[in-house]
Amino acid sequence: MRQEEIWDADAARRYDTPGTGMFAPDVLGPTVDRLAALAGDGRALEFAVGTGRVAVPLAGRGVPVSGIELSVPMLHRLRTKVDAATVPVVVGDMATATVPGEFSLVYLVYNTIANLLTQAEQVACFRNAARHLGPGGRFVIELWVPELRKLPPGQQATVWHTEDGYIGLDTYDVLRQRVVSHHFHFGAGREAQVFRTPHRYVWPSELDLMGELAGFTLESRHADWRGAEFTAGSRSHVSVYRLPG
Repeated sequence: MRQEEIWDADAARRYDTPGTGMFAPDVLGPTVDRLAALAGDGRALEFAVGTGRVAVPLAGRGVPVSGIELSVPMLHRLRTKVDAATVPVVVGDMATATVPGEFSLVYLVYNTIANLLTQAEQVACFRNAARHLGPGGRFVIELWVPELRKLPPGQQATVWHTEDGYIGLDTYDVLRQRVVSHHFHFGAGREAQVFRTPHRYVWPSELDLMGELAGFTLESRHADWRGAEFTAGSRSHVSVYRLPG
């Protein structure tokens, strides 16, 4: 399925979970704090802005924010929160779509670069970020680290989260560097719902090479938005790439 088919009206309706999950204050607060500091007095552009989870509170902090979004239903949900004057959005692919003007910060959060399913598209995404940035501008990516060390020989899946009413697991195709995330939601009865999203996983070193091809250098890498040290055991990272000044 194409990404615009996956992120349909039903997915957009279920995406927002105010106060919990990725919308929890302890998750969202540090994200917005760090991005606001990196944007400084400049403009920010969010690739795959979605329903505005980050863009809306960032704009509320006084940072001029624009977005690119492929899913029209996700954009419609964003428009129930803020108007086009507050967060203007261009409908299109984050690897190719362009937004007028120059920015000091482009950011791509919550693993979304992995929605681009080929290496060429991911490299194009870096180049598109560079195209929008002024001298010294930064491109920030939040991305998970593939958990291939959890895969014993012959096993293709890892369970990455469980809680009451929910199981999340990933199935890996290590030959093509692909993973499909399966989100199972269930209640007390026998029925369950599943939502699947395909990704191309990327190692930090490969991400750095993509940045170099687009003219960036790695400025910093931390395990989270609060600045924790990135180690061999980190499950995700926040990487900041910068263009020459």
